[in-house]
Amino acid sequence: MKAIRCNTYGPPSSLVLESVADLEPKENEVLMQVKACGINFPDTLIIQGLYQIRPELPFTPGSDVAGVVLAIGDGVRHVSVGDAVIGFVAYGGLAEQVILPAKACFPKPAPMDFPVAASFMMAYGTAYHALKDRGNLQAGETLLVLGASGGVGLAAVELGKRMGATVIAAASTDQKLELCREYGADHLLNYNETDLKSALKALTGRKGVNVVLDPVGGVYAEPAFRAMAWEGRYLIVGFAAGTIPSIPLNLPLLKGASLVGVFWGQFAMTHPKENAQNTRELMTWYAEGKLSPHIDKIFALEEAPKAIEALLHRKVKGKVVVQMK
Repeated sequence: MKAIRCNTYGPPSSLVLESVADLEPKENEVLMQVKACGINFPDTLIIQGLYQIRPELPFTPGSDVAGVVLAIGDGVRHVSVGDAVIGFVAYGGLAEQVILPAKACFPKPAPMDFPVAASFMMAYGTAYHALKDRGNLQAGETLLVLGASGGVGLAAVELGKRMGATVIAAASTDQKLELCREYGADHLLNYNETDLKSALKALTGRKGVNVVLDPVGGVYAEPAFRAMAWEGRYLIVGFAAGTIPSIPLNLPLLKGASLVGVFWGQFAMTHPKENAQNTRELMTWYAEGKLSPHIDKIFALEEAPKAIEALLHRKVKGKVVVQMK
């Protein structure tokens, strides 16, 4: 089979397309013929050796996959050979075949095409786990989404509105913010052109923001935290800005606020029943037309390095997807 390979840690341009051996599933594993693989920000880090997971070289990046079951290992009951499925792995998705843990593989809804399916699990799974399980977002509360035009950010905007919150979308350009408006954001903030803390205080009548979802980090974290309400929840999703921020610990004390880590992949592995329930809820909303993943561009497998490069340099609104022939 063909696969994108990382033979040495480095930029996307160092990735190569190679022929590798076909795969075979073991117990409680599913072998998928990959039809599409979504690109996520951790993909830009793992190939550089900057992610918390460091696979042994060489390896195949890619984690958000959709395709057809080729074979199943002993103990797999919920899917069969020939089923259309979606799933996720730590890495290995940018290939014509991938092995999935059975608990990370789900039937694909019939109306959902493969590129959409491959753009769905990690973005919406992360955003929903963050808002529901970690942030306890309630109807009537105010939600700030940093990096709101990205995959997780845009999903959080859409889900936040679905959950009854007032949503403030913050992003780096007016063009990106216009997409956030289309996805339901009530207020838009270009954080390159405004003082974030002052703008948030003004928008909330100085009450502050109840929940912040932050996949960005960097210089925006502290002013966002300073604009939080009493008993606010700050959801730490990632550091797309490239810098891990430091928060003065007197701020959580003075605001009675919480800094809450969000690691959806670990949650999905350690709490498979709860994750399956979240996934069913998301799939139901999709089937009802209440969720609509935004795909910026679709690439061929041999173009996967360009897809990762586009995400790395923040040229993407929503998701980019690699589709197999």
